[in-house]
Amino acid sequence: MVTTLAIPKASETAHDLLALGALIIRLDPGVIPFAYADDYRLHVAGGEYNVASNLSTCFGQRTAVATAMVDYPIGRKVEFAVQKAGVAPYYQRFRHDGVFGPNIATVWSDRGQGGRAPIVFYNRSNEAAQSLKPGSFDWAAIFGSPDKPRIRWFHSGGIFSSLSPSTAELIIEAMQAAKKVGAVVSFDLNYRAKLWAVAAAKEGLSAEQASERAAQTLRRIASHVDVLVGNEEDLQMGLGLEGQDVEAKSKLDPAAFFGMIGNAVRDFPNIKAVATTMREVHSTNRHSWTAVLWLGGKTYQAPTVELDVYDRVGGGDGFSSGLFYGFLAGKSPEESLRLGWAHGALLTTTPGDTSMVGLDQVEAFAKGGSARIQR
Repeated sequence: MVTTLAIPKASETAHDLLALGALIIRLDPGVIPFAYADDYRLHVAGGEYNVASNLSTCFGQRTAVATAMVDYPIGRKVEFAVQKAGVAPYYQRFRHDGVFGPNIATVWSDRGQGGRAPIVFYNRSNEAAQSLKPGSFDWAAIFGSPDKPRIRWFHSGGIFSSLSPSTAELIIEAMQAAKKVGAVVSFDLNYRAKLWAVAAAKEGLSAEQASERAAQTLRRIASHVDVLVGNEEDLQMGLGLEGQDVEAKSKLDPAAFFGMIGNAVRDFPNIKAVATTMREVHSTNRHSWTAVLWLGGKTYQAPTVELDVYDRVGGGDGFSSGLFYGFLAGKSPEESLRLGWAHGALLTTTPGDTSMVGLDQVEAFAKGGSARIQR
């Protein structure tokens, strides 16, 4: 079985990675509960976009994002952030009517503190990204041709696929186009029951029916994927896979996760790699953290580290971007996993969803670096 991925050469392409997903604004009151907060920090984010941003700002990769953009002041704020991150945009533009939208979605997410967990809730009403559908982007122009590919890696995720039936179909359309030019295709399951349930409720479906629809949709998407990111719960709930009858010693024991990989690759023989982070939450600000990778039948595990967490949101996307960078840069599976593990850990030490650390810091952490002062 393969232990490496066939990735187009960088010299022959325009983008190392292109992400497809929704851009959002996250309003963060810090450690103050929402009802008592007067000030909020605004972060531009999005599960899929975060990977492209991290790869650009921390790892120096040429990245792009295909997404919806709304022509109004909030949209301009988001555009400026994308530009600052060095991510090339492919926008399907929407005009705001001045009253109802369509809108850039808002996600409210505090940091929590100590024994008080973080809280996340959404305002995705009339979100522009929900209207994206097959035909929204000219993939032939963006991806190039089999003899002259313009991208090396395509990435999307479960959050975007849950927004509407048309976004899921758009992901499949994009994956098929990416495959034609030889690009690696990755997908982060990011199963969010709340998002799938609300979308299904609009069609009069029950929570159970919503779960069934999610699994059906995500299984269709998974049939096009090379690199899958998702934990044990994602694999069970998102893909409807049965868990192994394995009693894990702790949430950091990968036995149950690795036990499920056989089911995953049996159903989806196209999948070449599966990876996830694993954490044990002792308090909001204290986590034990590791990560695991299955690649071509071989398993790898990063060390376990104790994290002093400032803001946990985006840590998983930080892991994915570091892992993908390792593969794109031709690193070994062990090195790639450690880069993802290290970057995800460091991302939790800063506010917001995207990277504020440098490659030298990530590499030092990946090699066993410490928090000793750097002079």
